[in-house]
Amino acid sequence: MSSCAYLDKLIAALQIMPGVGPRSATRIAYALLDHKRAEGLQMAQIVQEALEHIELCPCCRNYSDGGVCAICANDKRRHSGLLCIVETPADVQAIESAGTFFGTYFVLHGHLSPLDGIGPQELGLELLEQRLQSGEIKEAILATNPTVEGEATAAYIAAMARRYQLTMSKIASGVPFGGNLDSVDEHTLATSITERRPFV
Repeated sequence: MSSCAYLDKLIAALQIMPGVGPRSATRIAYALLDHKRAEGLQMAQIVQEALEHIELCPCCRNYSDGGVCAICANDKRRHSGLLCIVETPADVQAIESAGTFFGTYFVLHGHLSPLDGIGPQELGLELLEQRLQSGEIKEAILATNPTVEGEATAAYIAAMARRYQLTMSKIASGVPFGGNLDSVDEHTLATSITERRPFV
């Protein structure tokens, strides 16, 4: 604890970021105060604006500036018949960076975890089912993380999608079990999308 209450509050606030503990937060706070005050104020304004204006796309649940996101608004992508189902918006960004997928997405914002109170409703699966039964989707690609929870979520979605006679596929190997898509290099992710396999 320092002799300055504002500094203590800043250090505590910085610790909400993933991977930022007390020592890192203290270093960041001192760097902002010692050398980066103007940039810190600008960053605070950008963070505030982002938190106030970024919403979930009503079609795919990815982040948008309000209303339908740019991917869902793209007619060519929307009419491709391909839907990639991912756990997080970071997964969308990772797949987009790989540059091999040109369909639309559905973002779950997590995975099924009954012990944590996360069921189908929390993942927006009612909205996903509406998209699957709309007739616009020909193939659904399951790109959940290769974890026990991710695989269980993929199996649940596949069972739901089979009612609509859709082609179901899963991204190919290359993504290590227990890993996250947003931490996989672009080449491996591109290969896993293009070499996807049927989900049985």
